[in-house]
Amino acid sequence: MDQNRPQPILNPMPSVIMGLFVFIAGIEVIFVLGNMGILGDASAIGWRNAAVSDYALTPAVLGWMLEQGQYPTELLVRFVSYSFVNASTVGAGVAIALLLAMGRMVGQVFAEWAILVIYFLSTIAGALAFSVFAPDTQWLFGSFVGIYGLIGAYSFLNWVALRAGQGPQAQAFTLIAMLMGVQLVFGMLFGSNATWIADLAAFVVGFGVSFFVAPGGLRRILAAIRRD
Repeated sequence: MDQNRPQPILNPMPSVIMGLFVFIAGIEVIFVLGNMGILGDASAIGWRNAAVSDYALTPAVLGWMLEQGQYPTELLVRFVSYSFVNASTVGAGVAIALLLAMGRMVGQVFAEWAILVIYFLSTIAGALAFSVFAPDTQWLFGSFVGIYGLIGAYSFLNWVALRAGQGPQAQAFTLIAMLMGVQLVFGMLFGSNATWIADLAAFVVGFGVSFFVAPGGLRRILAAIRRD
């Protein structure tokens, strides 16, 4: 009976990825409707700029907290909230497409709680790296940082597969190398932007955290290494 049951064409999307999708897309829809005058009053046209001001991150935030020794919730939340405010509808669309693609591939192996851990730890790590190394005048916002964490997890899966098959392990990092190259080209053409610092940090953390949250965890990875 089960063999005759039709199989789905696509693997089911992890519910946590769908939750992130709904949240990111929902915020973008509110911005668009406000800008079109369909939602809100005359001030709705400035909702995106207001959200950047209220929820995005600059290095000055971390500097102020360390200097004052105070860590108010309204500032700490920016290390996560920045990732749900995108600069434009096009940017949000590209981020959502990457989120769904990476979420589907990573979700084939990782548990849903592990996906959330990777996404949010990468988001926070990217914000911290940006706060330490970026110029004080720059802002960090947009959904790409957490997605780079998922790309790190995807690269981890490729690395494990290549290692098990004794293939060229450097191929596991082809995607991140390509994306960083694209950012470099855009930086040369349109001016540098320090958000690549957050993206790269998120990728590294996503890759590293995968050792601990992958099925079997670090114990399984260490056992595989010892067998080699």
